Amino acid sequence: MVTYSESGVDISLEEVTVSALISKLKETLSYREVITESGHFAALVKLGDKAIAMSTDGVGSKILVAEMMEKYDTVGIDCIAMVVNDILCVGAEPIAMVDYLAVEKPDPEIAGQIGEGLKEGCRQAKVAMIGGETASLPEIISNFDLAGTGIGIVDVENIITGDKIVDGDVLIGIESSGIHSNGLSLARKVFFDDNQFKVDDKLQYLETSIGEELLKPTLIYVNPIVELLKSDLEVHGLAHITGGGFTNLKRLKKGSGYIIETLPDPKTIFKVMHKLGVPLEEMYRVFNMGIGFVVIVKSEDAKKAIDIIKKYNLAFKIGTATDDIQEKVSIKTFKKDVITL
Repeated sequence: MVTYSESGVDISLEEVTVSALISKLKETLSYREVITESGHFAALVKLGDKAIAMSTDGVGSKILVAEMMEKYDTVGIDCIAMVVNDILCVGAEPIAMVDYLAVEKPDPEIAGQIGEGLKEGCRQAKVAMIGGETASLPEIISNFDLAGTGIGIVDVENIITGDKIVDGDVLIGIESSGIHSNGLSLARKVFFDDNQFKVDDKLQYLETSIGEELLKPTLIYVNPIVELLKSDLEVHGLAHITGGGFTNLKRLKKGSGYIIETLPDPKTIFKVMHKLGVPLEEMYRVFNMGIGFVVIVKSEDAKKAIDIIKKYNLAFKIGTATDDIQEKVSIKTFKKDVITL
């Protein structure tokens, strides 16, 4: 059995650590008119009849896979995706970003490849990279780390926090490209040993190598979600399925529960990890399992919403919101049993 905590990531301890940090910063929220509470996907500051949405994130240990593969031209896409997908979750359209690249020592070749990925991510998300910072930190950083901060804009009356979710609303899942940028510590624990492949890098189950599979860039959902937000449909909730898997739905309306019964068959990489020892419940608690983003709408709007999203990505009705299991997510797994997170 291989779990996230055994790979060196203790989610419970992370939550306590974050709480310790936030507890010292709460009083700063009174300095400006802040709309969302901490814990949502993006923060909102009111400016007249509009609000500025902000989010920050990094690529994480996916960088270590890039180092193993000596391929750095996709991690920039991941950096953009992790930020702009979170900004979308409050109903905002991402407009600009800044990046932060910390390096052990400057390497123009690697920096150029990273820049290619950032440029492509910005193109897909339709955001401007308006600045950034590069720091040489030889005693702190091994090779490099990459992070970004983005802003978006939304009319105050169109902000989406999940507070309008009601019993019977439909959950629409949008496909992921694979593992995206979360759970890589656990994936590396499964596949690698001291940065070497401990199983055949070209498993018969996969069309690509393990390294190539893990490096597939995170999908950017700006195009379908922005078009959906500009339609006449009423969107009740938006969730980026990142670290924590489907527990991310709990970041929306307090008291709401979710029943997920019709997930598409997960991508092969997830089945392989389960086959190699990751418990099923851990899979759904850590990984996106093939669904990178969830849209919640009224049941009568589900078909129209799916039609809009399908112009860009595969989308599926995967479940419903419910008042019957408050603060919980019930999932019918690809093994046909039901787990509750």
